[in-house]
Amino acid sequence: METITQHQKQFQYAEAYISDMLMLKNIFLETQHLKKADHSFGLPFLLAKNDREVIAFASLIVNEKEKISFKIYDKNSMTEAEKRNFSSRAERYCRNNQTPNFQDPEQLKSSISSMISWLNPE
Repeated sequence: METITQHQKQFQYAEAYISDMLMLKNIFLETQHLKKADHSFGLPFLLAKNDREVIAFASLIVNEKEKISFKIYDKNSMTEAEKRNFSSRAERYCRNNQTPNFQDPEQLKSSISSMISWLNPE
C-alpha cells in the first residue's frame, strides 16, 4: 500500500513595515472590492507570508465599542486552521505590544487617518 504524505504550508510571520503598505493596500482593495482605502484598512502590523508572497495581514482597528482590536485580511489562500493560527499570533502580538497605537484608541485613530491620507493621495 502506498502512503501519500501531505506537506502543510509553513507560513512565515513578520512585522509590517511602511515599505509593505502599498502591497497591503492592494490586498485590502481586492478583498474588500473597493477603489480607495478607507478607515477599515486600519494600521497593519503583522504579515503572513508563503515563501515571499504576502497572503494575509493583521491590521489594528478601533471597533464599534471604541476599543482597539484587529482584523485579518487574506487572499483566501489560508485554511480555517491557518487563519486561527494567524489570529492567535496577532492576538499575542497585540497583547505584548505597549506602544501607543496598541494602547490608546485616540492615537490609533489618528495614525489610521494619517495612513489613509498617505495611501490615497488626492
